[in-house]
This record gives sequence, C-alpha cells and structure tokens, in this order.
Amino acid sequence: MQPRILTIGSANMDLVMRMSRIPSEGETVLDSGTVSYIPGGKGANCAVALAKLGAESIFCTRLGKDLNGQKLYELYESFGINTSCIKVEDKIPTGQAAIMVEESGANRIVVYPGANRCITLGDVEEALDTKPEAVCLQFEIPFATTVAAAKMAKARGIPVILDAAPASPDYPLGDLPEVDIFSPNETETMAFTGIQPTGHASCMKAAIALSRMVKAKAYVLKLGNKGAFVLNGSLTNMLSAYRVEVVDTTAAGDAFMAGLAMAYVRNGGNAVEACKIANAVGALTVTRAGASSSIPTAEEVEKFFSASPL
Repeated sequence: MQPRILTIGSANMDLVMRMSRIPSEGETVLDSGTVSYIPGGKGANCAVALAKLGAESIFCTRLGKDLNGQKLYELYESFGINTSCIKVEDKIPTGQAAIMVEESGANRIVVYPGANRCITLGDVEEALDTKPEAVCLQFEIPFATTVAAAKMAKARGIPVILDAAPASPDYPLGDLPEVDIFSPNETETMAFTGIQPTGHASCMKAAIALSRMVKAKAYVLKLGNKGAFVLNGSLTNMLSAYRVEVVDTTAAGDAFMAGLAMAYVRNGGNAVEACKIANAVGALTVTRAGASSSIPTAEEVEKFFSASPL
C-alpha cells in the first residue's frame, strides 16, 4: 500500500560547482571541476525521494514563470508526483541555490528563495484537503508559513515530520505546535542549542535542550557519518551509520527525511524503526552525485538494507 504523503516546501534549480577546495576569503581559484544545473530544494528533494521510495507523493510549492520553473514542473510529473498543488508566480523567479562541493563530498550552500517565499496559507489549506497520511515540512519557506502549516495539519490529526533546516537561532520554535518528529542535523542542532552533538551524552543533552524549545513526540538528530540519535519520550537510541564511499552529501538529509516519513507511517509511528530505514536511504544517497538524481529507489533501499548490516 502506498502511503499518501504531502510535502510543503521549497523548489529550486541548483547551480552545482565541483571543485578541489573552497576558496578562502579574497582568493580566486582556477579549478578543473565541473559546473552544472541540477533540480533541488529541500521540499522538492523530499517530494522526489518519497515518489522514488514508493509513496503517493504530493508536492505543494510555488515556481516562477520561467524556464527553470517549466523544467522543474516537467521533472516532478515525470517522477509521478501529484503536482495539483504547485502554483506559478508571474513576476518572481523560481528559487535557486548555489552549491559548492569539494572533492571530499562536503558542501556549502547558499539559497535564493524566489517564488518559495510566495507560498500562501490558501495553498497550504488546499494541499491539506488532499487528505495525506503525513506532512513533511522544512524551513526553506517562510517560517510563519511552516508554523501555520504545522498547526493546520495538527488540527486535522495529520502527523507532522519537520526537517529543522536551514536553522536560525532567531526562529521562535515555541510558536510551533507539537510535531511528531523534529529533526535537525549536527550544524542545525548546534545553531539551535549551542551544543555540538558528537556522542551519546552530548546528543542527549542537545535533544533535551531542543525539547524545551519545541514539543515533539520524537527528536531525531542527523549525524552524518556517525549515524543518527533518537530521543523518543524517555528512551534514547544511537544508531550507527552505514559504511559507504561518500561522493556527494547534497540531498542526503532530504532523502533521509523522506525515508523517515515513509517508514514512520508504515511502522505505525515507531521513530526508531523508521530511523533505521532512513539511515539506509541517506547512505545510498551520498554514494552518488547530485540532488534529486542521487536519491535511491524503493528496490535499491530494500536490497541495501537487507544486505548491509550497520
């Protein structure tokens, strides 16, 4: 059975620059790397990942009336995403992101929101009328819109999976209603709490700090090559990462969140079991270059998860 999952979030066309290293301040570097345009955006990556993982994926966003917007819309339809909740802006361009990727696979990203800032509460309400089994949210659209979407979903009894990215210590997290899962990565956890999550003790300290800022049934800290940490009520779990060769970490967190949402719905709200599947999705994603193009299929994840012990 296909879980019906709605993503409300950003859609970007990414300018990806591959280089040996990031230039220092004031430095110009001639590099033999590559430059390419790749579909991205945290919301879009999540929606694409959900479709590739076998969900009935519904995407609510806004695109510009430009070539980038046209290409993205056609791409989403090719993946089988329900595009009925995508609206087009006449005078504001499609969102863009500039992504610098080093040889190690580490990346740095600057996002220009564009049409993503124009998602309205009417858009959100219309999307929720599709009766999803869960809603995936992020912070690449206006914070107030994310808060309103979470409240609307909560009022309808729809589980909310919140990817706490990008992070800002200025966000009034207390405005959010209780969500099912609140999930920052290491950098975002540090931004919100001032605590660097490195091991079990620091992760627990950070998760407890987050629990004082925002209510959630479970807190999932994405720790990159160290795996993930889950605080679920009074229970904690430190889940190891899979050992893989890292090519590009772009979209890994978005794919992880899609896997988390899918497995959370299928496992009846078990965050720990869902996180085990999400770890496999994220691990496969980093072995490939690109954003949406690097996200694995349901069959690839099942094969990897069965054959690759943590």
